[in-house]
Amino acid sequence: MNQDDMKKAVARAALDYLNEYDMVIGMGTGSTVNYFIDLLSSVKSRVDAVVSSSDATTAKLKALGFHVKELNQTGDILLYFDGADECDQHNRLIKGGGGALTREKVVAEAAEKFICMIDETKRVDLLGGFPLAVEVIPMARSLVARKLVKLGGQPVFRQGFVTDNGGEILDVHHLKITDPVTLEQEINAIPGVISHGLFARRGADITLIADSSGQVKTQT
Repeated sequence: MNQDDMKKAVARAALDYLNEYDMVIGMGTGSTVNYFIDLLSSVKSRVDAVVSSSDATTAKLKALGFHVKELNQTGDILLYFDGADECDQHNRLIKGGGGALTREKVVAEAAEKFICMIDETKRVDLLGGFPLAVEVIPMARSLVARKLVKLGGQPVFRQGFVTDNGGEILDVHHLKITDPVTLEQEINAIPGVISHGLFARRGADITLIADSSGQVKTQT
């Protein structure tokens, strides 16, 4: 079973959490989420509306006939579904490879339960092998980069990429994240940072992990 097959398997498993009708749910961004949205069409009656984390996800949802609402219209939501670039044993995550990290973090914060969907290649013992995306106000990019170097990282400007919020991305390499919560707070405190892809204070509540045989285990 290849990686795409594992993504499809974990997306199918996540459907089991839609056990009510007329639910308002949150939706992340990325390839695994795209598979999940395709499958979600088969149980559309269970979904009243979706709060989306990116313009790309919104376009896909609307193309399939889902009602997309702004978070300001819904208040808190019951479930949030998303993938991750890395996940440790405590369901702390690195996200942001696709650049939607800020809105993903906002929607995850509003959710009663965050369901993360990954394949086994994303499960790690120590976060930081995947570069940490930091979204910044453009005028502060160099300032933030210097601060991130002091925190032990090597920031690389994501050339030619602008987020849905009009921000820019610094991908921070070579971080050894032994204390994710503290590092999250330290990066949040840098002036010019909009948000970043370390989900430690509010990680996933449940992580579904598909292996190469197609089996899906639950990590809580």
